[in-house]
Amino acid sequence: MEERKEQRVSSSSEEETVAALRGRREDSIIHAIEALTLWLGAIHFIFALVLTAFLFLSVPVALTIFGLLLVFTVIPVNDKSRYICENGCSYFRVTLHVEDINAFDPNHMPMVIFGYEPHSILPTGFVALADFTGFMPLPRIKFLAISAVFYTPFLQHVWTWLGFTPATKKFFTSLLGSGHSCIIVPGGVQEPCLMEHGCEIAFLKSRKGFVHIAMEMGRSLVPVFCFGQA
Repeated sequence: MEERKEQRVSSSSEEETVAALRGRREDSIIHAIEALTLWLGAIHFIFALVLTAFLFLSVPVALTIFGLLLVFTVIPVNDKSRYICENGCSYFRVTLHVEDINAFDPNHMPMVIFGYEPHSILPTGFVALADFTGFMPLPRIKFLAISAVFYTPFLQHVWTWLGFTPATKKFFTSLLGSGHSCIIVPGGVQEPCLMEHGCEIAFLKSRKGFVHIAMEMGRSLVPVFCFGQA
């Protein structure tokens, strides 16, 4: 699943290890297609299903569909699945460059906050940081996402399998306090509205709340930029 290349760089203070971690397509292409269908197709499926029920189906059938979707919102979610992250990272051939991989030793440092940019339409590159993928040596990592997703039938299950959690201060501080590292996209869903062809745009000027929380909780901030995603 993973290729690792390391290069040691000497400095006046200590020796750093630059690492390049790559996902490989060792698994069946069928698994990759299944993972991407669950991940990226769930949104379109729910939208198409609701639209079809409204416009083309009889009232009893539409109500039945809405009832089933409502049931999905209360079904318990298992957040231990790594299927989507592993196969998604392999499919996209993501390469994660870490300036000093030795700095991320969970035995010698507190958990960190990854500030990930840009959001784009979907921040697909985040899978390289997920603990399910296994690139980073940190044991527990959660991705903070817009809260509305977790009230959407079936989609909440898929995004929970990806390691997502609602992007609220309550969840954020609770995860940091319980020893998790967190990935946050400061630009949020407003950032895609600012996208321009041929440009990489990060909307950060008024998004400083995560910095205040990092200072309050005593967590290190790690900047991450995904090239080619937008």
